[in-house]
Amino acid sequence: MRQFSWLTAGLSVLAIALMVLAYTIYSHIPKEQDPAVAKRTEARIAPVGGVYAGDTGRAAMQAAQEAAAKAAASQVAYGGSTDGKTIYDNLCHSCHTAGVAGAPKLGDKGAWGSRIAEGAAVLVKHAIEGYTGPDGNHMPAKGGNPALTDEQVGNTVKWMIDQAK
Repeated sequence: MRQFSWLTAGLSVLAIALMVLAYTIYSHIPKEQDPAVAKRTEARIAPVGGVYAGDTGRAAMQAAQEAAAKAAASQVAYGGSTDGKTIYDNLCHSCHTAGVAGAPKLGDKGAWGSRIAEGAAVLVKHAIEGYTGPDGNHMPAKGGNPALTDEQVGNTVKWMIDQAK
C-alpha cells in the first residue's frame, strides 16, 4: 500500500509538471489574428506621402495622379457620361415617364411650358438642389443620385427641355 501511495504521488507530480510544460509551450505560440484587424493596422501605419525626385519620381507622380483620376472617375455616376439622354434613360425616366410626384412627363409641352419660361438656369438649380413646388410636386436633389455631377444634371435638364420644345 505504501508503494502504491508513492507511485500515485509521483504520477500526480509528473502530471502537474507536464501541464506546466504544456502551458509554457502554448503561451509562446502567436495567436491567430483577424485579417480585418491586420488591414486596419497596415492602413493606419502607412506613410501619408512620399518623396519623389528626378525622372523616376516624376514618373511615379504621374502614375499616382492617373490612378487618382481613374478612381475619381469611377465614383461619378454613369462613368462620367455627360450625355443627357443616357442619364435620362438610366435615372430620370422612372419619374418623368409616369409623372411621379408631379414630375412633368418628357415631351409634354403643356407641363413644361411654365417651367421653361422660368429659364433653364432655374430648372438646373432645382434639379441640382432639389425642389418642392407650391402644387406639391417634388424633385429630389440630383434626381436622388448624389454621384451625379452638376454638369451631368445640367446637360440632362437641357436635353429634357429640348424634348419639350
